[in-house]
Amino acid sequence: MSSSALAKAGVSRWFRRGPWEAGAMTLIGGGIVMLVQPWSIDLYSYSFVTILTGTVGYIIVSHFPE
Repeated sequence: MSSSALAKAGVSRWFRRGPWEAGAMTLIGGGIVMLVQPWSIDLYSYSFVTILTGTVGYIIVSHFPE
C-alpha cells in the first residue's frame, strides 16, 4: 500500500459516522437533561447552547461516510 492510501485509511477510520453520531446524540440528551433539571440555573442557562451544539454536530456528522 502506498503512504497516501494508508493516510486515507487512517483519516476515514476517525471520521466514521457511528461513534460521532452517538456522541452528538449524547450531547443533545445531556442538554435536555440540563434544561429540565430544577437545581442549577447555570446548567439551565447553558442547556440551549449544548442542545444547539449537539444538533449542529449531528447535522455535520450525518455527512460522514459509514
